Amino acid sequence: MAGILRIAVQMDPINSVDIDGDTSFAMIEAAQERGFRIWTYGPQDLTYDEGRVFARARPVVVKRVQGDHAKEGEAMELDLRKDVDVVLMRQDPPFDMAYITATHLLELVGEDTLVVNDPAWVRSSPEKLFPLLFKELMPPTLISRDVNAISAFRARHKDIIIKPLYGNGGAGIFRLKEGDSNYGSLLETFFALSREPVMAQAFLPAVKDGDKRILLVDGELTGGFNRVPQKGETRSNMHVGGQAQPVDLTDRDRAICAAIGPELKRRGLVFVGIDVIDGYMTEINVTSPTGVQELKRFTGIDACAAFWNAIEKHLHARD
Repeated sequence: MAGILRIAVQMDPINSVDIDGDTSFAMIEAAQERGFRIWTYGPQDLTYDEGRVFARARPVVVKRVQGDHAKEGEAMELDLRKDVDVVLMRQDPPFDMAYITATHLLELVGEDTLVVNDPAWVRSSPEKLFPLLFKELMPPTLISRDVNAISAFRARHKDIIIKPLYGNGGAGIFRLKEGDSNYGSLLETFFALSREPVMAQAFLPAVKDGDKRILLVDGELTGGFNRVPQKGETRSNMHVGGQAQPVDLTDRDRAICAAIGPELKRRGLVFVGIDVIDGYMTEINVTSPTGVQELKRFTGIDACAAFWNAIEKHLHARD
């Protein structure tokens, strides 16, 4: 496809992002450097009206200046079938019914507009459930709402992690050692707040040395870095204070990427981040994966350039 690409980014408010860490900002910055036109909007700005799917979107120009990083134009009605070439679905979870509704609406424009990641497969690839297709790559894992099943799993593994299935950013993750008296109360709290099962996994002591974030573009390994938890903390997510550090990827890391890559490509999941602890994959992030700025800082690898190269390749294949 020749000419200037028109890109609509469905994301959280751009004026609130951290320009030194936010991946959506870096993607927009890289698109702008290629001369693309960019609009942003939130999922609340998405509308279906008698066959049309449009967004109340604002044109945006970004620059890497703290506190003055985005200049937005007047809001306009953007027909997502006719007025843009690509829609990036990049808003953060929670992966709730509002999120799922947005995937259904964006799925309707897919014949005319490239939507990334593919919304039907985002909907069908929850980040903690999708890895179950590759159980040999995961730590021992249980998904259940049955207290007896959870207790039996805990008895087998002694030291476990319990977390909500559809959370993000490290929220709601608890480590329960053998004999922890908070176990019963914690399950009661989970089940009072949600009708969903929980995920339990055997605790991996090596998490103290870090949780790798590995990025894949179009099913291919791009690069990775480490996220090390703060002292006394189990969670390594950067949202809760985990520190990004350079790291060498192992043969096991590369084998994990090789194993999952074809399925990512088949599902139209162009930009994906996986979490790996001590050679075990714990999550496959497909909604709004982060890490491109840390990766470039530590390795020089430009995942945004790889991403836009992949997008242009997909568009040429659609012509």
